[in-house]
Amino acid sequence: MPEARIWEDGMKLAKELWEYREMIYSLVKRDLKSRYKGSVLGFFWMFLNPLLQLVVYTIVFSTIMRTGIEKFYLFLFVALVPWIFFSTCLSGGAGVIFSQQDMVKKIYFPREVLPLSFTISQFVNMLLSFLVIFAVLFCSGVHISLSVLLYLPPVMFIEFVLALGITFLVSALNVYFRDLEHILGIVSMAWMYLTPILYSMDMVPQQYAGLFYMNPMTSITIAYRDILYYGQAPHMRTLFLAVLMGILILAVGQVTFGRLQRHFVEEL
Repeated sequence: MPEARIWEDGMKLAKELWEYREMIYSLVKRDLKSRYKGSVLGFFWMFLNPLLQLVVYTIVFSTIMRTGIEKFYLFLFVALVPWIFFSTCLSGGAGVIFSQQDMVKKIYFPREVLPLSFTISQFVNMLLSFLVIFAVLFCSGVHISLSVLLYLPPVMFIEFVLALGITFLVSALNVYFRDLEHILGIVSMAWMYLTPILYSMDMVPQQYAGLFYMNPMTSITIAYRDILYYGQAPHMRTLFLAVLMGILILAVGQVTFGRLQRHFVEEL
């Protein structure tokens, strides 16, 4: 049965990736160290980037295009940081095979190591940026109970699964379609405006709400905002939809990557 074969292949891949865990760790460490190597501010850029975006969007949507949302800076920030992680995997993930093409051509290792290590490094960036979110929450006097915060790690994991699936997909396709890396910049911008980051779902016309929920980042964004802005547990329907979309996209991405990687060397 096809389902049994996919499950068997998935378990075999997971075992192989575990055997190459040291390589994954080394790639993640190298990416984090080289990202800001030679810059004056170094790792501070990791915090400065979301802060600068927060300032720009807050000025625009609080003073020029007023939304009327209380503490809009917080409403925005708790959704913006997770979005930066996802969008980086979407647009930047396309180049992970090309950036390591010498390694791909010369030595054997499971090629899935490359998109996995890239996604992990971006995830670590997001975790560090969450230190800024908690600092903003503290300065804003927002109190969130521990029982609600316990929902945060599962939501983060769900987003990681989704981002990994996207990275698998775009990194493999970009080897064959070189223009994809440029197109994804436009896709990322459009995707952001189709995700309730700068606005709430209440502002979306009812007849289009179903289409918005087909966007996997919609449920994840709502879950983050429920926890960190409203201080409440995410609705089970929201979490279930996010899990379902995340698993589906990971499966599609991994299967696509597995089939296309057979000819990476020839295409590179």
